[in-house]
Amino acid sequence: MRPIRAFALTACIALALAACKQNASNAASTAPATPAPAATANDDAALDKAVDAFIDGYFQHNPVFAASAGKHEYDGKLPDYSPEGLKATADWLHAQRDAFAAFADDKLDEQGRFRRDYALAVIDGNLFWLEDSGFAYNNPGFYTGDLSPSMYLTRPYAPLATRMDAFIRYQEALPKAIAQIKANFKLPLPASYIDLGVNSFGGYASFFASDVPKIFAEVKDDALQARLKASNAAAVKATQEMADWLKAQKPHATQDFALGAEKFAKMLHATERVDIPLDQLKAAGEADLARNLASLKSACDQFAPGKTLQQCMDKDNADKPQGGAVEGARAQLAGLRQFIVDKDLVTIPGPEQAKVEEAPPFNRWNFAYIEIPGPYEKNLPSVYYIAPPDPSWPKAEQDAYVPGKSALLFTSAHEVWPGHFLQFLHSNRAGWKFGQLFVGYAFAEGWAHYTEEMMFDAGLDGATPEVHIGQLSEALLRDVRFLSAIGLHTGGMTMAQSEKMFREQGMQDPGNARQQAARGTYDPAYLNYTLGKLMIMQLREDWTRDKGGRNAWKQFHDQFLSYGGPPIPLVRAQMLGGAPEAKLWTAPAAAPATSPSAAPTPASTAVPQG
Repeated sequence: MRPIRAFALTACIALALAACKQNASNAASTAPATPAPAATANDDAALDKAVDAFIDGYFQHNPVFAASAGKHEYDGKLPDYSPEGLKATADWLHAQRDAFAAFADDKLDEQGRFRRDYALAVIDGNLFWLEDSGFAYNNPGFYTGDLSPSMYLTRPYAPLATRMDAFIRYQEALPKAIAQIKANFKLPLPASYIDLGVNSFGGYASFFASDVPKIFAEVKDDALQARLKASNAAAVKATQEMADWLKAQKPHATQDFALGAEKFAKMLHATERVDIPLDQLKAAGEADLARNLASLKSACDQFAPGKTLQQCMDKDNADKPQGGAVEGARAQLAGLRQFIVDKDLVTIPGPEQAKVEEAPPFNRWNFAYIEIPGPYEKNLPSVYYIAPPDPSWPKAEQDAYVPGKSALLFTSAHEVWPGHFLQFLHSNRAGWKFGQLFVGYAFAEGWAHYTEEMMFDAGLDGATPEVHIGQLSEALLRDVRFLSAIGLHTGGMTMAQSEKMFREQGMQDPGNARQQAARGTYDPAYLNYTLGKLMIMQLREDWTRDKGGRNAWKQFHDQFLSYGGPPIPLVRAQMLGGAPEAKLWTAPAAAPATSPSAAPTPASTAVPQG
């Protein structure tokens, strides 16, 4: 539950936006249009040194983050999860916050102020998850990202024997880390948190036992193989015992997962610089859900006249990708990339491609995700993972879990072209290392979700009713996540009520609905998909208004991606001038436009940042 680098994004990207004659090396620091206070002394060089020191210190406290970014001197290391270790990290973050806050506006130029505010947002987000959320003491999700061994197994950054040695050192550190995690948990735990932990740690145990020996079998080094045999046995034992211990807590499980309104609002400000009151956020989410349900009805009237919305969705979902979801996604990527080129929607800054693979057993709590090499890596593949259905589910639910072609098309757009993968092609070419490393949840997921509707509006696959239904299935899923996060954590919503909403208004299959309702309890920030999308849609409308509207989309996309991954209100201030501000796009009161050729005219709710 740290700032994302299971993603890690940009800062300044080498773009040449001819229309505004922007210097590529300064893309991440585009100045606000409004004048700032004149600097009486320049502390920008000192700020740069403070940023470099922060990155170095962050790597020390978060060695998995460092190794994932490509700093392989940290390979095999895990954080200190003891109470003393967590306190040391929190104390360090507070000291860093004080140091950055001491850089006054009148001592920095416009770029310096943006970078200072970006750093403060990263620090505040870390402190929220570490101190305010309580997740270090009850939520396995706080730790499981750090424990993933994927980079050693799937990322060919070094010869297999070298990565095997790093993996062994990781496994050797694992039993101590798990013991610290177990000691941190304050019983009783919420039921959904227990299930997450059982599935994650049990998945690790299964994966270590059945897959790891085969992965490293070709390494002909007897000493390494002997070490692996010992470390793997200890890791299997530690992870399975943790899964069993968590399972033993089930009889005492609670439903006490809610953050509460005060913490939830603090989360939004600390992590995304959003201060919109919760009732206004909820209203915006309800409006977007209504818009997308109305669009679904319109598309279904053409695709499946006389059928209910669920029957229409079932008909669309029945057209499965040939060879399954993984093969289907592989077949879609080339077409998505070519569509971006043909429509000139956004710059593709390099030749890299993404692979598609089945998700490993320890990371199947969501249907799809992508792992992208960090900014210190060079010429390494990214992997778009797709999870199979849970084999314990009834066969009908397993079949329904595999999406139809149209829904999978927009999942592939979200993960690869032009979503996360393209975003990281930009970010890993950025000029400011901090922006490459630290990308917020709403920026990353907001962009990826935004691109789904943008691609449909640009005419993807002919923008037929079937294609529209696929796009809307993704939009409805994210709308219900938005409302479930608010409801589960501030409104007394139960998991059963959330699951019902995913089924009846999100139009999700039973297995996915269960997964999504559970995820909302341990990932309260999953409202950021829709939150980020709506902020980007409003920013696009405002920025392109006097630049040609639809004709300026590519220019808008390139500039938006140039800032790294700060809170979107900071990006808005950079692109439009003025103070950081959260503005959400909402549809007009009239029926939503169904033509993909025209972007709708927005209404907006805005709350200035305090």
